[in-house]
Amino acid sequence: MQDVETFAAALQRVRRHAGLSYRQLADRAHYSHPHLIRATSGKHLPAWEVAAAYLTGCGVPADLMPLWHRRWEEASRDPRDIVSLLESATGLEDLGAALAALARPRSLRTLEQETGIPRATIQAWFRGARRPSPDRLDQLVRTIGATPEERAAVANAVHRLSAEQVSSGRLRPVRAA
Repeated sequence: MQDVETFAAALQRVRRHAGLSYRQLADRAHYSHPHLIRATSGKHLPAWEVAAAYLTGCGVPADLMPLWHRRWEEASRDPRDIVSLLESATGLEDLGAALAALARPRSLRTLEQETGIPRATIQAWFRGARRPSPDRLDQLVRTIGATPEERAAVANAVHRLSAEQVSSGRLRPVRAA
């Protein structure tokens, strides 16, 4: 998995390949050179806007930006954190928070376009206002590009929460189709 340090190192390689100093890049990217240096420190992931300006300033072609954006998305989430959130979920609100973290940084509109699931439905899942059906949730999780470990943790959380709600009488059992 791509992490923050690896992403930062890749940005540094692009700048060096372009033959630019941070000051020269700052003029092209319209960010201060200290800001750009921090973006490649490996301590914190820069905002996508900063990374995109950095890459554009280094001469990365527009057709490669979606690839870089995917790399940035991969670096923006730590699967251990997501899995931990899912394993400790005690209700739909917790499940929704973990799903929202898993989907980050995609917007609801983007998720709707990629999955065909209405934004209002996804938003209700993220808020914990609606229990997702396993098949539609799996569709969302697969589209997001979740790792096998994350997909298993989502399935386990949904199963565990459903079983707890059924046993407590708060939810009727769902019949298998």
